[in-house]
Amino acid sequence: MRALPTFGYNAHYVLCTVKTLTMNKKLALWSIAVGLGGFLFGLDTAVISGAEQDIQRLWNLSDFSHGLAVAMALYGTIVGAAFGGWPADRFGRRNTLLWIGILFFVSAIGAAMANDEYTFMFFRFIGGLSIGASSVVAPVYISEIAPPAYRGRLGISFQFNIVLGILLAYVSNYLLEGFGGDNDWRWMLGVVAFPSLLFSLFVLMTPETPRWLLLFKGDEAAARSVIALTNPEVEQAVAEIRSSSTTAEKSSGIFSSKFSKPVLLAILFAFFNQASGINAVIYFAPRIFEMTGLGKETALLSTAGVGVVNLLFTMLGWFLIDRFGRRALMYLGSWGYLTSLGLIAYAFFSESFTWVPLYTFAFIAAHAIGQGSVIWVFISEIFPNHVRASGMALGSLTHWVFAALIANVFPYFAGTVGGGPIFLFFFIMMLFQLWYVWKMMPETRGVSLEDLQRELIKPKQL
Repeated sequence: MRALPTFGYNAHYVLCTVKTLTMNKKLALWSIAVGLGGFLFGLDTAVISGAEQDIQRLWNLSDFSHGLAVAMALYGTIVGAAFGGWPADRFGRRNTLLWIGILFFVSAIGAAMANDEYTFMFFRFIGGLSIGASSVVAPVYISEIAPPAYRGRLGISFQFNIVLGILLAYVSNYLLEGFGGDNDWRWMLGVVAFPSLLFSLFVLMTPETPRWLLLFKGDEAAARSVIALTNPEVEQAVAEIRSSSTTAEKSSGIFSSKFSKPVLLAILFAFFNQASGINAVIYFAPRIFEMTGLGKETALLSTAGVGVVNLLFTMLGWFLIDRFGRRALMYLGSWGYLTSLGLIAYAFFSESFTWVPLYTFAFIAAHAIGQGSVIWVFISEIFPNHVRASGMALGSLTHWVFAALIANVFPYFAGTVGGGPIFLFFFIMMLFQLWYVWKMMPETRGVSLEDLQRELIKPKQL
């Protein structure tokens, strides 16, 4: 007598499981497609490392002008990050990502064909606009379309693509060394054009996020159709999204006092990301290795090792982030920073460079499993729905302002004070990051975006 009900229950369970697997597959495909914006981010960020010294020699640039030429893309990221939230709210997350891919393509072709430093700087600035905007819009898209249980892992798809892009940039630079004679650097920069077109095509296959459709466009029917693809509880999901955004809240800007806690968390998190020195290492890794006595070819090969370590430990972060949480990874990364940066600083002060490549790999591993895995996930989670793009823009803007400043001044300080004081400064900054994780950073693992809003924006603040 009980066999039939049990069979019915099991059939229902199997059917639900199949539906869930289908939904998860779609979520993964969408996140990977949008995460390719991170691939372009990483590729365009790191590809300059193989070209920067050739460019300096070609146009006879001073250290300051050279630093400006390299940092020009980063200044573009500041503008892209500052204003990336506006088109994301006005025209949609998906449409904005499509134009980001087109701008990446234009930048790659223009920079590769530049005949003077000013043209080069202009197109690198355009590329920077794309990087800055993608660092805002892609994490917002992923956080808004992913369920809480998978948000960390799907969010890391953006960071995974960043480090994959960085690795392939290093490998590409190594393989192209000597390929085009004096024009090697043009090929190094031009390869970004091909994945840019691929990214734009993939974005056309993704839907708009239901939160944008519901809260910004007012298209409930379209929002429901997207939600139904990933969540069987459509009515509950729509109700939660609607309840998260009242008329009073919509009238409040990102700098309203009620948002002071997530604003402070985002700014400090982004600041510490760059105060670690990560972009100085990414942009100038061959130069850093040459400072230790390695030849150019060996330095480029060692730099490819940086990319491999970055990728492997990002994969480890992907495995751990939804199992142990964001704070656990940040603790692990902070202690790794302190150990590796301390050893690198000591090596430069003592002029004992034998193990510097190994220490640098340890530094990259610490970054990949900590800040690298967490930053874009965490900042995209902590803001309410109606100001998420603005909050992500603020965090990204902070990140890129300090990235540009550090990349711009690094050649000058490397040539004047040497590596010891530079890496000691980064070490001290990571002591402050450890305090931030201990005292200020909340855990966001497994919590819905709407519940996080209620936790971080207290009723007395509304």
